[in-house]
Amino acid sequence: MKNFALVGAGGYIAPRHMKAIRDTGNRLVAACDPADSVGILDSYSYDVAFFTEFERFDRHAEKLRRQGDDKRIHYVSICSPNYLHDAHIRLALRIGADAICEKPLVLNPWNLDALLELEKETGRKVYNILQLRVHPAIIELREKVRQTPPGSKCDIDLTYITSRGRWYFTSWKGDNQKSGGVATNIGVHFFDMMMWIFGSVQHHEVHFADERKMAGYLELEKARVRWFLSVDKEDLPEDVLAANKTTFRSLTMNGEEFEFSEGFTDLHTIVYKEILEGRGYGMEDARAAINLVYELRNSVPTAAHGNHAHPYVEKLTKC
Repeated sequence: MKNFALVGAGGYIAPRHMKAIRDTGNRLVAACDPADSVGILDSYSYDVAFFTEFERFDRHAEKLRRQGDDKRIHYVSICSPNYLHDAHIRLALRIGADAICEKPLVLNPWNLDALLELEKETGRKVYNILQLRVHPAIIELREKVRQTPPGSKCDIDLTYITSRGRWYFTSWKGDNQKSGGVATNIGVHFFDMMMWIFGSVQHHEVHFADERKMAGYLELEKARVRWFLSVDKEDLPEDVLAANKTTFRSLTMNGEEFEFSEGFTDLHTIVYKEILEGRGYGMEDARAAINLVYELRNSVPTAAHGNHAHPYVEKLTKC
């Protein structure tokens, strides 16, 4: 049984990590979050040392490190705001723990290079939660694509709209310096998935970008991808709004819908099992997506060429 600490216990994704720690037979011994609305912890253990100040959490983790292998923290799970991932990974390595970090692992490519040096120096590992790579339907699609003839390319339309209210833009998520913007905050999962299935980026374009939405085009080894990402509920299709739904996720391949909306419940637990068995995804696995979202958010939008524009882009230009 391994000891886990959790940074960002009050966040949306933290309960999936708590569940994964419990379901893999391990124990959560410490947690930290500036917000104290973390009663969810009691669903997993009544013995979690909780801190609202990172400095006190740091001191506690260091104290446990000096009490031997049974007491020390073996893994630090990181669910904090994107811009803090780098610092919290450094804490994990410094106390002799491995880090398990949500996406994006870091915001900038050079942050990754610095962490790789620390990984070598400490002998510890940094793992990234790339849960879409363990989704059965996505694994099956990847195997199918790998069997296609060399030089052939699929035509993909990727659309992801997830409604967010005013709070989103007041929080760190609405600050590009802290979240990386729409392409990073909600898109990095899908860009990693696309490259994992269809190969590396050969060309990319950005056709529209503001604080609420972003659209563009990717040319991959085995796919041409028109993509659209949004946190604006006004972009939801009429039938989705009529059904009182707040999220729309669609991936069409050569005109046919690829269904992967189900099966997300236990993906974090699967990722944790892989990590604990020494097969988790490390920093180099995350590099391609980090490089891409960095380039996209620093691109100046241009007019789309030919049929490169996502269908939703035309709607935006008419507004």
